[in-house]
Amino acid sequence: MLGLLGGRQKTCEGIGRRQLLQAGGAGLFGLNLPQVLAAEEQTPFQNPRAKSVIFLFLFGGPAQHETFDMKPEAPDSIRGPFKPIDSRTPGLRISEHLPRTAEISDRLSVVRTMSHSFNDHSGAGHYIQTGHRWHLPIGGGFNVTPQDWPSMGSVVEYLTQRHPEFGRDMPSYAVVPNFLGRLQDYRVQLRRPGETAGWLGRGYDPINTRIEKRDSKDNPYFRDCADEELTFQIEGLVNHESLTLDRLSRRSSLLQQFDDGQRAITTKQLDAYDQFQRRALNLVTSAKAREALDITREPAELRDQYGRHLFGQSTLMARRLIEAGTRFVTVHYDCVDGYSWDSHRSSKFLEKHLIPTLDQALSSLIIDLDDRGLLDETLVVCLGEMGRTPKANSVWGRNHWSTLFPAVLAGAGIHRGGLFGESDRDGAYAVTPPVSPENLAATIYHALGIDHELRVPDAQGRPTHVVHNGEPVLELFT
Repeated sequence: MLGLLGGRQKTCEGIGRRQLLQAGGAGLFGLNLPQVLAAEEQTPFQNPRAKSVIFLFLFGGPAQHETFDMKPEAPDSIRGPFKPIDSRTPGLRISEHLPRTAEISDRLSVVRTMSHSFNDHSGAGHYIQTGHRWHLPIGGGFNVTPQDWPSMGSVVEYLTQRHPEFGRDMPSYAVVPNFLGRLQDYRVQLRRPGETAGWLGRGYDPINTRIEKRDSKDNPYFRDCADEELTFQIEGLVNHESLTLDRLSRRSSLLQQFDDGQRAITTKQLDAYDQFQRRALNLVTSAKAREALDITREPAELRDQYGRHLFGQSTLMARRLIEAGTRFVTVHYDCVDGYSWDSHRSSKFLEKHLIPTLDQALSSLIIDLDDRGLLDETLVVCLGEMGRTPKANSVWGRNHWSTLFPAVLAGAGIHRGGLFGESDRDGAYAVTPPVSPENLAATIYHALGIDHELRVPDAQGRPTHVVHNGEPVLELFT
C-alpha cells in the first residue's frame, strides 16, 4: 500500500511515490497535492527552545485547593484543611506541604487555568498526553486501544526516526517507572490510554521500564525503595544482567528466522512490532543506555534530595535519560491499591505522602537541571489529568473536576517566577481564558521546535495534524 508520508519508497512497478502523487494530481483523500507534499517535507526540531521534555504526570487529579491555587478566603466547605505559605512568586498561594517548591518558585511558572470537559481518568489521561479527546465516551473504557491518538512522546519518536539527521543512540521516548496502570491492582490488568503511539504504530511506542511491588498491598511511592528494587528493567525483556551479548545474538537470529518465514504476510502492525523489538534490543545492548538506567551511579546525597521513594528515584532517572540523549521522558505518579491523587476519601494521604513526595522530587529536579546547565534546554511539565471539586465531602476528600486544575512548567525559556491565568474565588472556574489540552500540546511541540500544524499519517495513511484547534501559549515564554 502506498504510504503518503513514508520514506522514499517505490511501488511494485518501480514508479517513485512522489512521481505517482504528482501524476495523480489533486484530490487524493480529499487533499490537494501541495498539502500532501508540504506535509511530508516539514522538518521538525527547527530552532527549538527545548532539546528534551520531562513530563511528570500525576495520575488521579491533584486538588488545586491543596497545591497551587489555594483559596484561604473561600467558605469553610471549600478552602481546605491546609494553609498557604509564602513563595518567591508574587501572588502565588502555595500549600504549606510544598515548602521546597515554594523556595524555588522563582525558577518555574504556574498555570492556574487548565481546563477540559472529559471528566474521566482514562479519557482525561489520554487527552492530556496526546492533546486529543479520546474516541471513547466518558465511562466507555479504561484501557489503550489501537484507535488512540499518539502521545506527544510518540510523535517525537516518529519524527526522530523519520529524520535520521536527528537520530540518537538512545530511544527518543521513554516512560518510567512503569506503564500507567501497571500497579493499580484491578482484577484485569490495566494499561491506561495516552502514553502509546496508538494508530501511529507500535514502532513508536515508548520504551517502558518496569518496577515491581513487594506484595499486592505495597505502595512504593509511599516508602523508600531499596537499590535492588530500582532495576528499571525494560518491560518485556528479562533482567538485563542476564542478557549477554551471545544470548542476545542468538535471540536476534531467531527473530530474523521468524521474520524470514513471515515475510509473505508482513503487515504494518508486524513491521511496527519488529521495529519496537529492535529498539528494545538495541537499548539493552548499548553501554550508554545501560549506564543511564543504573540509578546507583548517582551520588547518595543527590538521591536523598530527590527522595528514595519511587517517584523521586524515577524523576532522577528521567534526568539521567535526557542527559544521555532521550528527547521525551514521562514519569508516572500512578495509583496503587486505590491510593493516589484521586483523593475522594480524605486529604490524609495528600498531607502524609502525595504532596511531600511531589515537593521533594519536583524541586530537586529543577535545582538539579539548573545546576547542570540543563534547565535552559529542558522543558519540565508537571500536572494531573484533572482537578478536584471546590466543595469537599464530609471526610475532606474531593471528587472529579476537570473544569479547572493547575500545571507547573519550567525551563526552555519559560518565565521564571511566572503566574499564568486566574481562577474565581472558589477555585471552580477560570476567569481568564482557560488553557486546553490542545493548547498545552501545541506549547510543548513549539518548545521542541515542532510545528503544531505538522501532519503525520493516520492509520489509513492520510496526513493528520498533530494538534487540532490548539495554539501555543507564547505568553509563557520569555
